[in-house]
Formats: sequence, C-alpha cells, structure tokens
Amino acid sequence: MDLLNTLVDKGLRRELPTRAEALAVLATSDDDLLDVVAAAGKVRRHWFGRRVKLNYLVNLKSGLCPEDCSYCSQRLGSKADILKYTWLKPDDASKAAAAGVAGGAKRVCLVASGRGPTDRDVDRVAGTIKAIKDQNEGVEVCACLGLLSDGQADRLREAGADAYNHNLNTSESTYGDITTTHTYADRVDTVQKAHAAGLSACSGLIAGMGETDEDLVDVVFSLRDLDPDSVPVNFLIPMEGTPLAQEWHLTPQRCLRILAMVRFVCPDVEVRIAGGREVHLRTMQPLALNLANSIFLGDYLTSEGQAGHADLEMIADAGFEVEGAGEVTLPQHRATAGGGCGSHEEACGGCDSHEGAGVCGSAPAATAAPQVDEVRRDLVSVRRRGAGTDLAPNA
Repeated sequence: MDLLNTLVDKGLRRELPTRAEALAVLATSDDDLLDVVAAAGKVRRHWFGRRVKLNYLVNLKSGLCPEDCSYCSQRLGSKADILKYTWLKPDDASKAAAAGVAGGAKRVCLVASGRGPTDRDVDRVAGTIKAIKDQNEGVEVCACLGLLSDGQADRLREAGADAYNHNLNTSESTYGDITTTHTYADRVDTVQKAHAAGLSACSGLIAGMGETDEDLVDVVFSLRDLDPDSVPVNFLIPMEGTPLAQEWHLTPQRCLRILAMVRFVCPDVEVRIAGGREVHLRTMQPLALNLANSIFLGDYLTSEGQAGHADLEMIADAGFEVEGAGEVTLPQHRATAGGGCGSHEEACGGCDSHEGAGVCGSAPAATAAPQVDEVRRDLVSVRRRGAGTDLAPNA
C-alpha cells in the first residue's frame, strides 16, 4: 500500500503525517491489518528496537473523587464496587512499588484520585517518592495527582519525581460530553506546567468512549503538539456503576489500528498500552507489542490486569525483551534534548499544507463509532489485591 510506505518513510524521518493519512489508517480493512501492524512495527523497531518498558501502578488514594469523569469508577456518584481508601503511608506505598520493581518494572506510577493535590498532599507524595527511591535504586517515579496549581510541579521535581502524567483523554470538541467539572484547557495547562518544571510529560487518551475516528485523530494530534515523552493509550474498561458501562465499541482489530495510528503520528515517543488491553485486545495482545514499546505490569487502579508472570511470558514469546533498568527508554535526540514527537519544523512540513492532496489522498467522510462489540463482562474484574488491601499485589 502506498499509504503505508509513505507513513513508514515519514516515521523514520519523524515527519508528521497528514490528518487524512491518520484517518486512513483507522479506516483500513481487517484484510490489511497485518500490513498495517508490520508497517508501524518498522517505525517502532527503528526508534526502540525490541525493548518493552514495564511500568507499575500504585493507587495511593482510591475512590471518592469529586470530579464527574464518565469513564472513571472513582468518579462522583460512581456505583462501582471498588476499593475505597485514603492516602497510603509512604512505607506501604513503597512496599507496593517494590513488588512491581521486582517483577521487572523500571517506572512506578503514583496515582491519587481527586481534582488535584493540596500543598499538604504534595508534601505527602514527596515523602512517598523519597521512600520508594531510597528502597529501589534507579527506579523512575511518575506522579499522577490531577490538576496542578502553580509551583506544585516544581516541588514534585525537587522531591525526586521524574515524570508527571495527565491525560487529555479525548478530543477538545467532545470533552464536555465526558466531563463537566473541569475543562480540556485545564488538562492542557497541567501538562504544560509539568513540562515547564522539567518533568517528563506523560499524556495520552482513552479509546472506546463512543468517539469518532476524527475525535481520535484530533486528540493524538493535540498530544503531538503538547510534546509528551510518553503517550499511554487506554482502552475503556466499561465498569458497572459508571455512565459508560454499556460502551463496548472496541474490537481487537480496531485497538491495533488505533495503536498503529498513534505510532505513526508520534514515531519516537514511548507509546504505552495502558488500561483495558486484556479486555479489548485479548489474545491479540502480543501483536500490539509491535506497535507499542511500553506496557503496565499487573493490575490497574481499580481493576485487575493480566497476571504479571503472564505479561513477562507474552513479551518473551513474542520475541521482545524487557527493557533493563540501566537502558535509556527514549531515542538519544529526545533523551538529551527533551524533544517531543518531532520538531515543530518537521511537524509543519510534508504534504500537510495540501489538505490531503496528492499521495495523501482525500480525507474520509466523518465516521461514527463502530457498532457495539460483544459484551465481555467476564474480562472485567474489580481489583481486590495489592495497594489498600492485605493481599499480595499482582506483579
């Protein structure tokens, strides 16, 4: 396919595809899926080889959030039967983190429900970061605490945080349909605050909320403009008790096309398969490693994931290797310069200014969300182990 050859060439040059090309990836047929995966895999291997970075989540404070994000089981008014607890003590959080590190994770992601941290919360997290780093040499720590106020990103950086996660989740035009208690602009502002403080910015999306192909392309292009070092791609876990519990729009094939599109748009960025891979990719998870170079190990915030040992077996069986603690994740030009998906000059180049003329083809017509897939509630399990419990974590 001329489209895929063009996208591979652009990916190797860190050149931004056109919107028409990104939409065309999402519109490819199942018959062409392996060709799409192979093409995006060339870009992934060029920048990241066959390494897979493992990340481990620690939910520092679960449930009882005042925000109304429709996708979240911790939201205001959620009827989901999840674990609810207040802040973990630093030693307890460090023990949970150590389980992930022992399983091969090189980054620990500290997450807390809520609109955003108070200054006292930042002090509390600073103590947790210190405890984790004191007991786990060389581990990276990413904080995910919600919307940041002025100066808080700098304080987290001073406390030893390496990165900050705050996802855009969906397109700006549809954001108000998902959340009403804060704005898309609030999220952009927090990512920019993390950047300005010298933290590695981590920002991604959630697919499967009823969005169109255009919405997916919009949010990924917005992410590229924000210049994060890592882009987590979440696939909605439709939890009972949340407004989106009936949203089952994803198939394994669509998930792979979404990951391929993200890889083409952000070729040299850490693309992470995040929540929902077990639910929606299912037995096709190993194929996704050809597109993403990073995954979460074990469980998620409020739901259970694949067994940690199964993650490691999957990586090995697919011909990939776990990225070592001493290896640098990002390509040298990003690791040394803190660059984004590509330089701004490159992002403005190519055939983007031709509005889809020539090799890019014309943009497909607006597409609605796919038809509902088979409901697989048997694949959604509420987390009952690990942080906030007396049971061993899954790592």
